[in-house]
Amino acid sequence: MIPRLVLCSQALRNNCVFSTCAKVLQRPWTRHPGSPTATRCIHVDSPPVVPTLTTSYVHGTSSTSLLHTTVGESLLRTVERWPDQQAMAFLQDGVRKTFAQFQQDVDQAAAGLLALGLQKGDRLGMWGPNTYEWILMQFATAKAGIILVSVNPAYQLQEVEFALRKVGCKAIVCPTQFKTQKYCDMLRKICPEIESSAPGDIRSARLPELRSVIVLDSRHPGMHLFEDVMQAGSSQHMQQLQDLQRKISFDDPINIQFTSGTTGAPKGATLTHHNIVNNSYFIGIRVGYSWKHHIACIPVPLYHCFGSVGAGMCMAVHGLSLVFPSAGYDGRANLAAIESERCSFIYGTPTMYVDMINQPDLAKYDLSSAEAGIMAGSPCPPELMRKIVSVMGIKGMTIGYGTTENSPVTFLGSPTDNMERKSETVGFICDHIEAKIVDPSTGELLPLGTMGEILIRGYCVMPEYWGDEAKTQECITKEGWYKTGDIGRMDGFGYCRIEGRIKDMIIRGGENIYPAEIEQFLHTHPKVKEAQVVGVEDARMGEEVCACIKLIDGEECTVEEIKAYCKGQIAHFKIPRYILFVTSYPLTITGKIQKHKLRIEAEQQLGLKKEK
Repeated sequence: MIPRLVLCSQALRNNCVFSTCAKVLQRPWTRHPGSPTATRCIHVDSPPVVPTLTTSYVHGTSSTSLLHTTVGESLLRTVERWPDQQAMAFLQDGVRKTFAQFQQDVDQAAAGLLALGLQKGDRLGMWGPNTYEWILMQFATAKAGIILVSVNPAYQLQEVEFALRKVGCKAIVCPTQFKTQKYCDMLRKICPEIESSAPGDIRSARLPELRSVIVLDSRHPGMHLFEDVMQAGSSQHMQQLQDLQRKISFDDPINIQFTSGTTGAPKGATLTHHNIVNNSYFIGIRVGYSWKHHIACIPVPLYHCFGSVGAGMCMAVHGLSLVFPSAGYDGRANLAAIESERCSFIYGTPTMYVDMINQPDLAKYDLSSAEAGIMAGSPCPPELMRKIVSVMGIKGMTIGYGTTENSPVTFLGSPTDNMERKSETVGFICDHIEAKIVDPSTGELLPLGTMGEILIRGYCVMPEYWGDEAKTQECITKEGWYKTGDIGRMDGFGYCRIEGRIKDMIIRGGENIYPAEIEQFLHTHPKVKEAQVVGVEDARMGEEVCACIKLIDGEECTVEEIKAYCKGQIAHFKIPRYILFVTSYPLTITGKIQKHKLRIEAEQQLGLKKEK
């Protein structure tokens, strides 16, 4: 028999003989599902149409190469293509910038930072809400080789001191205050030495590496005013900035993002230029930024990967125009911005979309410009996705899945996916990324369709948690797999369903119950706005299922009504034994629900555990 080429069917479909998917194998032509290529290859240039996987491992092969550019180079290329196109609008502050204007500000700010004595590899903390200065600092630090530390604007004294000390910030940029957050007052409490220091020469006992505090809006003793920093760079510093570009590598760390710390101290996920440039590049290709110019409404915070990479970096890489409705989250401001700016793409967490859909005057806003969007940041109930499409009319919605440690997106849907895939999966594997589902206790690869822990490998995996080798080794195996701690399962097309977190799993009388499945069902009840399910202590069964439900404003409901709704629809052992109606959930600073605290609160309310 004459030897032939064995090629992945999707590579053939895409006429991509020389893609990474096409393995030249000296063997007879075969379509056998067990052939080496068929078991592992999903070609991701377009949504998979052939179920080629036979086990829970997938590699997102692509005919599009990885980029090898820095953040600064990526922005410059876009500026050269579309200098006069609007890059961003901050509606609350009345700030609008074209790409050319933004690049000019970036260079000026970067030279100003060098004039303060900051050097390549130093850390600068950005602490505040969504303002123009935030995104300006993101790109100015990258241009100067300074590592941006994204500090949560809601951090209090203990948290901000921990973060700044952990990564050794040499400078921090912040407003005087925002709402109830008095940033300068907090810094003075941590570092009383600021008051008597010269600006740029702080010597603090508690933050020994801190030298400069840069305030956005007013002058304070011992602190720089942001505008002065913008004017500080001389022609000598501009030349220094240009010379630096040859020394900055795309493998250099450029951003430290603190994880939410739902069960312990936050960890500083360290990301490189290569991590975030490529992640934003492939996000944009997947959702359509590479072939159509979009104006995107961005209510998500810039301190989070969703905002800084999903929005900020997509702006720099793809020429996406960003619209920031408000400094802090405001559901009505989002709707008004979509209408007034004719936004074609919407970003948001599930909570943000719930809020927008439940605005009492939603119908008065013209949302006809909104063609597509992305929902990510926490589990996305299928019923919510269906409402976004039917009520808001955003037909090209997608769900993204990832973690800060993975830059962040690893699975992402296509705007053209059918409703089942849109609402019940987090899409298919992204370009140049590997994923596998394993048994959490043994690490063994599981059969296709079996639930287990999701592991990720590829360009997107962070190099380390800053200054924490033990935690790094705990979550990244010696083979390079990042352990997400999430439970999921894959189908033959490479689409993934998320079932919940390992630590949230309920074991009731030996049965493993995943809260996300029950939560998704409860979201279909017409009176339920939001539902969270936890396991509570039980002497006989070990744990019992407890549903903590938020009702739609103005609605009333009973425990019996919820239980009757569940009967015959989900397995009897999954029907919540306890149902509590609540008005709020305990949240992390990043807005994620702290289920361990919710469990304690539920047990106390039910009288299963005494309050301490």
